[in-house]
Amino acid sequence: MSNDAYGQDSAALPAGVGGDAPAGFGPLVRAFATVIGHRRDAGGALAIYRHGEPLAQLWAGSAGDQPWTADTGAIVFSATKGVTATVIHRLADRGLLDYRAPIAEYWPRFAANGKGSITVADVLTHRAGLSSLPAVAATATESLDHELMEDRLAMAAPDRLLGVPTYHALTYGWLLAGLARSITGRSMSELIRAEVTDPLGIDGIHLGRPAPGSSTEYARLAGAHLRFAANPVAAGVLDRVGQWVPGPLGAAARCLFVPGLDGILDGDDPPILNTEMPAGNGVCTASGLARMYAALADGVTVDGRPYLSAHTHRAIRRVQTYRLDHALFYLPMMWHLGFHSFPVVGARTGFGHIGLGGSFGWVDPASGISVGFVHNRMDQATLAYDQIAMAWLLPLVMAGVRASTRDRAAGIDRAAA
Repeated sequence: MSNDAYGQDSAALPAGVGGDAPAGFGPLVRAFATVIGHRRDAGGALAIYRHGEPLAQLWAGSAGDQPWTADTGAIVFSATKGVTATVIHRLADRGLLDYRAPIAEYWPRFAANGKGSITVADVLTHRAGLSSLPAVAATATESLDHELMEDRLAMAAPDRLLGVPTYHALTYGWLLAGLARSITGRSMSELIRAEVTDPLGIDGIHLGRPAPGSSTEYARLAGAHLRFAANPVAAGVLDRVGQWVPGPLGAAARCLFVPGLDGILDGDDPPILNTEMPAGNGVCTASGLARMYAALADGVTVDGRPYLSAHTHRAIRRVQTYRLDHALFYLPMMWHLGFHSFPVVGARTGFGHIGLGGSFGWVDPASGISVGFVHNRMDQATLAYDQIAMAWLLPLVMAGVRASTRDRAAGIDRAAA
């Protein structure tokens, strides 16, 4: 891999930016340097792979009192869903489950209260009618007990949005964890190691706190987090909105808010790190996400075996529903089986998953380009801007790939002449 972002070596990267990138990525490098790492205790990283090989890696800023490095990981929130979905695809690939089959076929208790016909695909595309967090957790403390959440979802009744894409912000992970536990007898954290990180040789994807001995260093969240929800007035409004307001506003509040939610993110050792929240508490490095998504474009395991079969690759690349998502203010999510497309320039043929704050993993199978982007900024003042990071990052990534390809081809032509 070249260390040349501007036609020079890696030392020419802007001050405070580490890593390397090939010629042609100058606009991306400059944009990354401008946006990332200019706030106290904040930083981030971007990794780009092509056909499973690293093409560019950049990092900037700080992780608390330490500089950000290639091994720094941050909570990626809903980008965790893509990792959890990958576990389910590995199980499906071996014939342990069928996307079209009712979940109750594998998890009999799930048939309670009229859920017998809800399929694996319904959960993967957020159509299970079980998006409400308050329906299974009275407080945020309860939501930290992942086995309790699995049990309560097994006994819950679906709501009136059954069959309608309605983002299952947190319940998604426990639903798939309960399904996978019933099939394998193993927790989702065990399965992520067995089905994702070990087969692919990745030490940059964790469910919750990085395991002892891991090279991944957790970067605590910077900013005010979700402290607006700690205000009694704001908490009361969110609670009432979820209970009484129809339409997307009420659905959005129900899928995410319970009393005390703000507190699970606070401190150097936040409570969210000490549980299994397979929809929201993954701690990942940028390269970890990029490498996993590279495997979803016909990748192989560390021993050279296909990571997924051609049949499964075709299944996960297909958009399952174009209906607008009811809890995400009618955004065109174009849900795949556990992933979504990004309707932005340079990303329409790929898929991945964005998390709260804008961290994401993504792959374009046609070009073999995969991307991981992580950071630790979490502040109401910048949340809306950070959330749409992929809208400016992915076009710059794809433009850099094209420019790098042209430069390389021109160099080959000059050498041949």
